[in-house]
Amino acid sequence: MHTQRIVVGYDGSVEARDAVDWAAAAAERTGAGLHVAYAYQLAWPGAAYDGPVTEMIAEAQQRADLLVADIVDHIRRRGTGIDVTGTAVHAAPAPTLIGLGADLLVVGNRGGGGLTDLLVGSVGLQVATHARTPVVVVRGRHDATDGPVVVGVDGSASSDAALGVALEEARSRGTGVLAVRAYVPPAVTALPYSVIEATERQVLEASIAGWQEKYPSVTISPLLANGRAAPALIDASRTAQLVVVGSRGHGGFAGLLLGSVGQQLMHHAECPVLIVHPRPPD
Repeated sequence: MHTQRIVVGYDGSVEARDAVDWAAAAAERTGAGLHVAYAYQLAWPGAAYDGPVTEMIAEAQQRADLLVADIVDHIRRRGTGIDVTGTAVHAAPAPTLIGLGADLLVVGNRGGGGLTDLLVGSVGLQVATHARTPVVVVRGRHDATDGPVVVGVDGSASSDAALGVALEEARSRGTGVLAVRAYVPPAVTALPYSVIEATERQVLEASIAGWQEKYPSVTISPLLANGRAAPALIDASRTAQLVVVGSRGHGGFAGLLLGSVGQQLMHHAECPVLIVHPRPPD
């Protein structure tokens, strides 16, 4: 994944600040430009507000501009010299972030709005579902610098794209890749379970074949997990820097924009999650 422009959503929340710090570190590693975007919508007070509506809009924009200016200054004080810009606009957050032309979109696991018991905010979920570029949901151990990059592989085109992105991420971080294939053996089968396991292992090894030559500096370790993919990847996330998955694998319904594995990771992973969407046709 060649990243030239990273866009990160910001709303002043602790989770959004973590997302900004993660995005700034990614920009430092890759040399990408960083754009901080705050898209907000006003809650109209109606009769409770005595001042002119235009004055209220102007005050809200001023507060939003100051919020963005503060976080941009926070990034510049890191002293890394990355190219960082910021904007605040009165608009719907998710469509705004998606429309900003990013190579990589970064969001926090939840923002300043919504219900406090939600594990993933609605903006993050909308962005991860509808974007057509890779999306990182920053959660858990967001500042981890040890451990591998974990990637889910199942032989699908989506997971193959995810593997390529995971290897790029691992190379930029100076770490290895843990390629996880999960399988659920049938309850009743004529084949010995040892044969089923050996076949699954062959499929896993085939899915990573050839990648080592493309990325000789990155160690690729295969892991075959007996069980469903989401729990296996969540377990691996406990010691990972990042988990990478395709937006959809072989399972589920063909019409889904975001598969259940990606959704479960967004809710429960213990490190940031990178969801790789298929590239739009040229």
